[in-house]
Amino acid sequence: MKLLRTIGGIIVFFWVLGLVFRIGGFLIHWLLVAAVAVFIYDFLTGKKR
Repeated sequence: MKLLRTIGGIIVFFWVLGLVFRIGGFLIHWLLVAAVAVFIYDFLTGKKR
């Protein structure tokens, strides 16, 4: 699950970078949605352990 958390963190980082520099547009927002999904999945599966 550490890999999923790392990937989610990278996606959020690029989303913030896109907001600051106004690049990416629509793609950046889809990456944010993917990052949120990864964090929710990690949170739910991590609690079961």
